[in-house]
Amino acid sequence: MEMSGAQMFVKALQEEGVETLFAYPGGQAIDLFDALYDAEGIDVILPRHEQALVHAADGYARSTGKVGVCLVTSGPGATNLVTGIATANYDSVPLVCFTGQVPTKLIGNDAFQEVDIVGITRSICKYAVTVRKREDLARIIKNAFYIARTGKPGPVVVDIPKDIQLAMGSDEYPTEVNIRGYKPSEGAHSGQIKKALAELKNAKKPVFLIGGGVNIADAGNEMQQLCELTGVPVITTIMGKGAIPTSHPLYVGNIGMHGNLASNKAIMECDVLFSIGTRFNDRITGTIDTFAKNAKIIHVDIDAASISRNIKVDIPIVADAKIAITKMLKYAEKLDIDEWVRDIMKTKEAYPINMNSYKDRDTLTPESIIKAINNMYDNLIITTDVGQNQLWTTQYIDIDANKKLLTSGGLGTMGYGFPAAIGAKLGNMDKDVICISGDGGVQMNIQEMATAVALELPITLCILNNGYLGNVRQWQELFFNKRYSSTCLRYRRRCNRDCQNPDKCCPKYTPDFVKLAESYEALGIRVTKEEDIVPAFEAAKANQSGPTVIEFYIEPEANVFPMVPGGKSLNDMIMDC
Repeated sequence: MEMSGAQMFVKALQEEGVETLFAYPGGQAIDLFDALYDAEGIDVILPRHEQALVHAADGYARSTGKVGVCLVTSGPGATNLVTGIATANYDSVPLVCFTGQVPTKLIGNDAFQEVDIVGITRSICKYAVTVRKREDLARIIKNAFYIARTGKPGPVVVDIPKDIQLAMGSDEYPTEVNIRGYKPSEGAHSGQIKKALAELKNAKKPVFLIGGGVNIADAGNEMQQLCELTGVPVITTIMGKGAIPTSHPLYVGNIGMHGNLASNKAIMECDVLFSIGTRFNDRITGTIDTFAKNAKIIHVDIDAASISRNIKVDIPIVADAKIAITKMLKYAEKLDIDEWVRDIMKTKEAYPINMNSYKDRDTLTPESIIKAINNMYDNLIITTDVGQNQLWTTQYIDIDANKKLLTSGGLGTMGYGFPAAIGAKLGNMDKDVICISGDGGVQMNIQEMATAVALELPITLCILNNGYLGNVRQWQELFFNKRYSSTCLRYRRRCNRDCQNPDKCCPKYTPDFVKLAESYEALGIRVTKEEDIVPAFEAAKANQSGPTVIEFYIEPEANVFPMVPGGKSLNDMIMDC
């Protein structure tokens, strides 16, 4: 039998087990949407903006382990995906992004809403292709899903011209994939594993440094077994947090720019650094020439290009984290390093991350808000936006097997958190979902409140309102003499910009987030006192018919500490203001 390209598109989604499709219609995709109208088993989610759409697909993918799928029209519909594609690419999130395109005969003629989306996205995704022939459509879609989820996961872009959607062709969908030149690593070299474990066995001061690759590989159980078997302490990147429970006695904390003192100190003093699933980016390492300079470095990563790219390693292992760790469990042994572990944990206890400098003020602290979440929620997905809200969350949130953290790590995308929470909730209706955002980032995709209301999703959106673009303001305070250039969100033209004047009289904040929530028919709550934190979350828990917005007024000039200034060594931590 024959079917149209649009019908094949729908069949392909069904064959790939797609249950949720994040989609926004338009002229060059209208035939695909028409074919979806009667499709069984596919829940089509209509957002209010394409950027939010791809972030929602991202949140769905990260929280479920499935491929996130989205569909938009050509031109601005396609270009609005770019930030989300780059976000997913940095954090290794499997997405398949379908875009409508003008008919093939018009490509290159500057037709209405024509853009070269393949050319635009080629450098920020695993694979991008325009379908030029109807007979190639099914094979290309099959390949797209395979590429997205195998090896180092990532986004794939499939551009489908309108005439391909209308053209008739075979109704057969491939059952196998054979892509010349694409052979993802499937094993872990036993010799390199044994060599790495021999180095570890001789260590006096070893540490595991765990990145997002362990979480992506769903290797948390195996990682916990390995650290318990060897007795080696575990340090995580922001993306690796949760690889073992944060309450585990061998968990030290986060490394890097806003890591704790114990973690950074241990990295700088260790003699064997056993890293799994991390890129060693600059926010982790500080200055490269001082990073773990006395350590032998072992690096396990599924992406060969990531090994020795930033930090030269002594023993490279190209492998999926779960496969590598599982193989290590066969050969690893208990190490005699109790004194080293005690020293690290003494430092952790002596220098906890807290906001003591704000204890004497009659003000809410992010620490108290996030610790309330820790105490009140047992089965939770928490998403964050980017900025101080993200950093406080990654410092204070407790993560275990029943709690998951989703955040934009590599690209640092403001506007990510709330739509990602929508996607996460759609994929995990049995879990509580909370988004923690700042008052700046939340306004980048606040229109998705309409999506959450329409879908009747009981998501809790926590807005930490300090009236500033807080992370940049913190840098301006510390390194630019409090010259708060373009970071005050209360600013009006009538302001004299005298932000160092203690008697300044700031204008009222815009918008009123409680009224804004109510205008969307969501529940809005404002919290200004610590004793009101728990009642606010109790009200949110009780509101199961739709989203709740809780606006927390926090100290305008609250800072995230500890902090390693840009371009400095991990030894150069600023502990407080």
